[in-house]
Amino acid sequence: MKTLEELKEIRDKMQSQVAMRKEDHGRTRILVGMSTCGIASGARPVLQTLSNLVQEHHMTDRFTVIQTGCNGLCQYEPIVEILEPGKETITYVKMTPEKAEEIFQEHVINGQVLENYTLAFADSK
Repeated sequence: MKTLEELKEIRDKMQSQVAMRKEDHGRTRILVGMSTCGIASGARPVLQTLSNLVQEHHMTDRFTVIQTGCNGLCQYEPIVEILEPGKETITYVKMTPEKAEEIFQEHVINGQVLENYTLAFADSK
């Protein structure tokens, strides 16, 4: 049995995760494909990693992590899309939690697109 304080902590954590899903087109949106093919390819740990990083860095006011459905690119799952206001959408493919951490640091925080993980790079092989 959990204490009342532990339950409050769980509630607060879950409420902040739900709040991150609200759409706000003034913020950068990080979409993770969570359709059947995405989940089967390992999208859940990728989603959790990105969600945790945004929260740990206290950036929920700037970034929104959102689950999305199928985009028809099953062979590239897990897929993460970064939608920054006023910029072109960047689609990262074949994601892992480790790649998600790298993308968070380099793209989300430092603004550097990691082209070797993008759909454009995958298609050029």
